[in-house]
Amino acid sequence: MGKKAKPSSKKKPKASKPSSLVDTRVIYCGDNLDQLKKLPDNCVDLIYIDPPFNSNRNYEVFWGETREKRSFEDRHASTQAYIDFMRPRCVELHRVLKKTGSFYYHCDWHASHYVKVMLDQIFGENQFQNEIIWQRTTAGKPIYRNLPKNADSILWFTKSNQYIFTPIMQPLTEDDKATFASDDGDGRGPYNTQPIINPGDRPNLKYTYTDLKGRKWPSPKTGWRFSEERMRQAESENRLVFGQKTIREKYYLSEREAKGKQLSNIWTDIPIVSGEEKLGYPTQKPLALLDRIIKASSNENDIVLDAFCGCGTALVAAENLGRQWIGIDVSPTACKVMAKRLRDVCKMRQDEALWRAGRGFIVRDLPWTKEKLREIPPFEFENWAVYSLGGIPNKTKVGDMGIDGRIFLVSATPKKKEGHLDFMDDWYPIQVKQKDKVGRPDIDAFEAVMMREDRRKGFFVSFGYSADATREIGAFFKRTGKTIIALTVKEILDEQIAMKLA
Repeated sequence: MGKKAKPSSKKKPKASKPSSLVDTRVIYCGDNLDQLKKLPDNCVDLIYIDPPFNSNRNYEVFWGETREKRSFEDRHASTQAYIDFMRPRCVELHRVLKKTGSFYYHCDWHASHYVKVMLDQIFGENQFQNEIIWQRTTAGKPIYRNLPKNADSILWFTKSNQYIFTPIMQPLTEDDKATFASDDGDGRGPYNTQPIINPGDRPNLKYTYTDLKGRKWPSPKTGWRFSEERMRQAESENRLVFGQKTIREKYYLSEREAKGKQLSNIWTDIPIVSGEEKLGYPTQKPLALLDRIIKASSNENDIVLDAFCGCGTALVAAENLGRQWIGIDVSPTACKVMAKRLRDVCKMRQDEALWRAGRGFIVRDLPWTKEKLREIPPFEFENWAVYSLGGIPNKTKVGDMGIDGRIFLVSATPKKKEGHLDFMDDWYPIQVKQKDKVGRPDIDAFEAVMMREDRRKGFFVSFGYSADATREIGAFFKRTGKTIIALTVKEILDEQIAMKLA
């Protein structure tokens, strides 16, 4: 195994200008099937997707630095349901891919074989280029009742045979160098040999070669790899080894060290996400993995699309490598998290005016009406509300002790014992209820939180409040001097909360 692959640390290239075909540097929030239908044909150079696996498992999902934790059940009751969900999306992805483009589908053992059959039907069997096996980890229990499942599959298809590809080269390992065991003593150093048999049937390269000593060498069944002229030149340069039945070509260690060796479809040098890169999202992929795919199958300023972009690794890699990009995700929280990642990691500005000038990026179609906010899942609604107040979502949604988020004051000071989200001593709790009318019991519960945490101010967000709830908020202030700021969704949407947040 060679050195672990790392994302490039060189200064990132800049994409020269936005595409004239389609808007880029845009994150779309919504169903990717709807958004893909709006894109023109043949407009994207490279597509990578890492859709939810058909795993029948619950994941514990943590978002970004906020460490928000939530569980979600696999949406697909069966493999057939999963394929039915993915098929129309893959049809659209095939449509928007350019003739020179590549499509990478990241999956695991649960459904990879069914996905391959589906993609064969959409792209054509002849457009399947390879299955990349990414060994994501070597860790596991000491003993399994099965072979440990430590790898993912990445299925690589192309739109045509005229696809963009740059070979992935790696340094030779010590084991590689040890195979160069022969030396003619002519100053060219050690060498190894390889057959000159053509891997495919090439009738035009089927000939009998007569060497300089007059010996005749009949063609292999599939033909030689070299023309007769090139074969003669190689022999004159002492680059051929004549065995009993066939001819082999010499290749020298010095030449291979300069070029490196081409990486195969078995990738063992990219570990799972760890350290500062880790956001806590269980299916987050390493930046080095996306770096490799984007470098191999696109050029600078090409358009990269991720239609299930989750925490945004493909977008970050594309931006760092000077590509244009488009991201789509159904989760408003995911869209906000990846936007924050682009701001923090890529130092991009989320600004409409800058974006129109060819710089910066934008997020489109986040929920903005009360009707849409009523329909989204509760955890998404909580995050929308907390982010709208400028707060940080709580690290857990189960056993959160009545706190959905915190607002930290600018004047907050570190505690002596630093812990996650506990290093700031001065904060206000946020409670969120996706209800038309919050009642007195909800307010009573939040009052208990404020007393327990000894907070002088707290924020409550809902669609509305009953008269009893409003009276209790006033009574609580009279009894304790502690203030509960009751905000409605309408006030947040209408941006009428500045005075209440002061």
